[in-house]
Amino acid sequence: MAALHEEPAEVAAAQPDPEAGTPPPPPAVPPAAAPAAVPAAAAEGEAAGAGGDAAPPKPAAPGPAASPAALDRQTLVAVLQFLRRSNLRESEEILRREARLLGDDLGAAALSPASAGLLGGSGSDADSGEALLGRGTSAVAVAIGGNVATVATSSPGVAAVAAVPPGKVGSAVVVEDQPDVSAVLSAYNQQGDPTLYEEYYSGLKHFIECSLDCHRAELSQLFYPLFVHMYLELVYNQHESEAKSFFERFHGDQECYYQDDLRVLSSLTKKEHMRGNETMLDFRTSKFVLRISRDSYQLLKRHLQEKQNNQIWNIVQEHLYIDIFDGMPRSKQQIDAMVGSLAGEAKREANKAKVFFGLLKEPEFDVPLDDEDEEGENEEGKPKKKKPKKDNVGSKSKKQDPNAPPQNRIPLPELKDSDKLDKVMNMKEAARRVRLGPECLPSICFYTFLNAYQGLTAVDITDDSSMIVGGFADSTVRVWSVTPKKLRSVKTAADLSLIDKESDDVLERIMDEKTASELKILYGHSGPVYGTSFSPDRNYLLSCSEDGTVRLWSLQTFTCLVGYKGHNYPVWDTQFSPYGYYFVSGGHDRVARLWATDHYQPLRIFAGHLADVTCTRFHPNSNYIATGSADRTIRLWDVLNGNCVRIFTGHKGPIHSLAFSPNGRFLATGATDGRVLLWDIGHGLMVGELKGHTDTIYALRFSRDGEILASGSMDNTVRLWDAVKAFEDLETDDFTTATGHINLPENSQDLLLGTYMTKSTPVVHLHFTRRNLLLAAGAYSSQ
Repeated sequence: MAALHEEPAEVAAAQPDPEAGTPPPPPAVPPAAAPAAVPAAAAEGEAAGAGGDAAPPKPAAPGPAASPAALDRQTLVAVLQFLRRSNLRESEEILRREARLLGDDLGAAALSPASAGLLGGSGSDADSGEALLGRGTSAVAVAIGGNVATVATSSPGVAAVAAVPPGKVGSAVVVEDQPDVSAVLSAYNQQGDPTLYEEYYSGLKHFIECSLDCHRAELSQLFYPLFVHMYLELVYNQHESEAKSFFERFHGDQECYYQDDLRVLSSLTKKEHMRGNETMLDFRTSKFVLRISRDSYQLLKRHLQEKQNNQIWNIVQEHLYIDIFDGMPRSKQQIDAMVGSLAGEAKREANKAKVFFGLLKEPEFDVPLDDEDEEGENEEGKPKKKKPKKDNVGSKSKKQDPNAPPQNRIPLPELKDSDKLDKVMNMKEAARRVRLGPECLPSICFYTFLNAYQGLTAVDITDDSSMIVGGFADSTVRVWSVTPKKLRSVKTAADLSLIDKESDDVLERIMDEKTASELKILYGHSGPVYGTSFSPDRNYLLSCSEDGTVRLWSLQTFTCLVGYKGHNYPVWDTQFSPYGYYFVSGGHDRVARLWATDHYQPLRIFAGHLADVTCTRFHPNSNYIATGSADRTIRLWDVLNGNCVRIFTGHKGPIHSLAFSPNGRFLATGATDGRVLLWDIGHGLMVGELKGHTDTIYALRFSRDGEILASGSMDNTVRLWDAVKAFEDLETDDFTTATGHINLPENSQDLLLGTYMTKSTPVVHLHFTRRNLLLAAGAYSSQ
C-alpha cells in the first residue's frame, strides 16, 4: 500500500492549490512520507489517551510558504483524485475513510469544490454519497450497499493494514487478509468511551423497536452483528468489566439460533483469548451480510446521522455488508427463513451465476452390446424393448436437456463393457419399478446394526443394493453382502495363471471360493471412519477418517489401493461421482477437495466455508458439488473452475445431509435444527420447508423417479414427503429472485405422507433400490 502512494505524491506537485491559487513548490519530503492508509480507528486509539478524545491538530505555521499540514492535505486530495481516475475504487475507499487521521481541518479541504466529488461521487447523498458527517470528525465514506464499492478488506487478495505506532505514519505494514492475527485484531483498536457502549446499543435498540413494523423486522438484523463486534472491541481494548456488563445485559436479546456462537463468545473475556480463536477470526475476516430495503436503510442512516453515533456507524462500515434492494421491506417470516448462518445471508450476486442443472444425454449403445447381452442374459431383444420405457419411468432422458452442460464440459470416464451391461440391467429393473406417490408409498426395509460396540459412524449401500458398508469408531471398515451371493476375493497370481482367459465365465473363475464370506473387515485407518462411498461399478470403496486420510479399497481383493493425504484434520465425508473416477472429500479444515482416483493430489480445492465441511454430494450430472457446513450454509461449487456458484442460507444449525432430485433441478438439505429445506438450484431460491423431525437429520434420499423424499433422523423416525406437491407452482419470478421475498407455505403436514418409528435406532442412511424399495440403516441404541 505504501508503494501505491509514491506516484500520486509526485502528481500532487502539479495540482494547483485550491486555497492559494498558485502551484505549490515541489514537496520537500520523500514520497514515502505521503499519508499511508492506516486504520483511522487504530490511530484514534493511539492518540486518544484515557479519555478517548483525539488531540486537536496543531495549527499550521504562519507565513506564505505552504505548511506540512497543507502539503499533506493537498497530497491526500491529489491521491484521491488519482485513485478515482485509475478506477482503484477500493483503495480510494480505504484512504477516504482513514483521512480522519490528519485531523478535523481536513474536512474543509476534503469537502472543498476541488474535491467534493471525491467523497460523495455524483448524485444525491441518499443514493450515491453514503457519507456521514459527524461532529468533531471529518467526512467518512460509507462503503456499504448503494453505488459505493465495498471496503477493500472484504475482497479476496486485498490487503488489510495493521495498526501503526504514533510517529510512523509513512511506514504502514501491509499484510495478507487472514494469516496475521495481530493485523486482524487491529481493527478493534477503535477507541470509544467504554462506558457509553451500553448507551449506544440500547439507544439503537430503542430506535429500532419504536420504528414502524415494516422496518423493525429488517433493522432488527443489526442487533446480533453489532452486539458481537462491540463486545469484541471492549475485550480487545481491555475494558473487561464493561465487556462483561455489556454481554450480560444484551446477550439475552439475541435470536435463539445464535446461542452456540454466544457461548463461544462468552469465553473470550481477555485480549489474550482472542488470538488464534477461530470464531473471533471468522467474525473479523468475513463481513456479516444483511439484506435490507432502501427505505429501511435510509431510516437507519438518518438516525445515526442525527444522533452522531459514530461508534456504531464505524462498525457498520467496517464489519457489515448491507445488500440494499429496491421494493417493499421483507416481513419477519421472510427474514427468519433466510437468516441464521455464521456470516448472515448470502449476497444476491452470489446466486446469479448460470448453473447447468440439467442431465447429460444418455449414451446410445452399439449393436455389439445386444450380442453381449444375448450371451450373458439369454433374453434376446429385451434391452431394446425396455429402453424406451426409461423415458416414462426414469428421470434421465435420451434427449438433450436444454439446461444440461455440454457433454464434454468436464472429462468423464468412458463406459466399459461391464458398465454398459450394468446399465442394461438397470433398465430392466426400472421397467419393473413401482411408481410411488401419495396413494402408493414404498415398503421400507431397515438394517439394524446390533451390538455395534465399535460405534457405527457411517453407512453406504451399493447402487444395485447388493452390498452394505459400515464405518466404525474403532477405525475399521466392514463390508457385508446383503444377497445370498457371498463376498469373494480374486485368486492369487499363481492360481490365475492356470485359468483359461478366453472362457465365457472367466469372471467367475478368477474368484477364490475359499475366501467366500458374508463379511469382510478392512484395516488401515488409525481413527474413527466418518464417511464411506461405493463406486458406481461396485469395484471400489472410499472411506475417510479422523486420521486425515481418504482410502480407496478394492472390492476384488479387499485391500487398500491408495491413501489420499491432503486434509490436515479429520475428514468428515467423502463421495464418489455418479460416473466414477472423481470423488470429493470435506473435513475439519473447512475446505472440500476434488480428487481423481489416479491422482494422489487433489484436482480442486473448494475454499469458502467458515467452519467444518460436514457433508458432500455430487450433482447427478457430475459438473457440480454441494457441500454442507457447520457454518450453517450450503454451497454449490463448479467442478470445471472451482467457483462457488450458489450459497444457500436458512438453516439454524450445522448441515448434515444433502440430496439432489433425480432431475438435477432441486436440492434437499437437513441439519441439526430438525428441518428439511428445499432449494431451486436454477434460481438460487429456497422453495420449501419441511417440519416434523425433532432431532438432527442425518439422511435424505429422493426416490428413483423423484416423487417421494425420504428423511431419516436421530429422533428414530423415517418420514416420507410428497416431493411432487412440494415443487409444484413455485414462485420463481424475477422480483422474488432479485429481492428474496420468498413466501414459504406452512404445508408440512399436507406434504407429510407417513412417519415410521424404530424401536430405538437412529437413522443414519437411506437408499432407494432400483425398484423403489426403501432401505434404511442405523445402529441400535439402548439409551
